[in-house]
Amino acid sequence: MHHAFKLGDTEHNVEISRSADAYRLHLGDQEVAVDLKTGADGRAWLTLGERHVEVVIATRGDDVFVHLDGEAYQLRYQHPLDRLAAQAGGAAEDNIRAPMPGSIVAVQVKAGDAVTKGQTLLVMESMKMETTIAAPRDGTIAAITYEKGQTFDRDALLLSLEPNK
Repeated sequence: MHHAFKLGDTEHNVEISRSADAYRLHLGDQEVAVDLKTGADGRAWLTLGERHVEVVIATRGDDVFVHLDGEAYQLRYQHPLDRLAAQAGGAAEDNIRAPMPGSIVAVQVKAGDAVTKGQTLLVMESMKMETTIAAPRDGTIAAITYEKGQTFDRDALLLSLEPNK
């Protein structure tokens, strides 16, 4: 089974298959036995080949937070259909959804505006923290779903992009 994760701005593609006693992780020409088990004390242990390490994993939607060897990582799972849509013309990042419930603090763009990757589109507030939502790619604002002061649930469609004409 093919999976893709984003770590920072870099996409990592991995293949996972099942063996008799665990899973196998395929990275290029390498194949590594991988297993994740929870001990009786509730701690999770990750086995990668001969290496056995304690790991803390938490998920929130498509985000996976991993604490391993004293480092914290945030991965974002990419649904295969989104990846296919992106390969077919960038449609995967056309819909910008709320990462958590909250309210709109500021809207920096309007429908029809041309935007560039990284440009601030809106600022939202959730749990007394402000989060800036930036354009994932160059494009034109097709629609803005919420106005300043409106509230929304997690995964609500905040705005949509269309390719530049």
